[in-house]
Amino acid sequence: MVQAYILIQTEVGKARDVAGSIADISGVVRVDAVTGPYDVVVLTEARTVDELGKLIVSRVQMVPGITRTLTCSVVHL
Repeated sequence: MVQAYILIQTEVGKARDVAGSIADISGVVRVDAVTGPYDVVVLTEARTVDELGKLIVSRVQMVPGITRTLTCSVVHL
């Protein structure tokens, strides 16, 4: 399994809607609304890096209200 955190900026007032929509996506492990430069942080997982990329690009980034995402891959040191 590969995992990544997605840091999400949303339109003003849309963090709750975005978090709720993302929580229903297969491959999403956890969704948290946060304070700071990002509004929502999402932990995702998939079997391969390619599947993870497809999840992020075709599912997560398509959620209405998202203005920007930053993906941080999890590494095991």
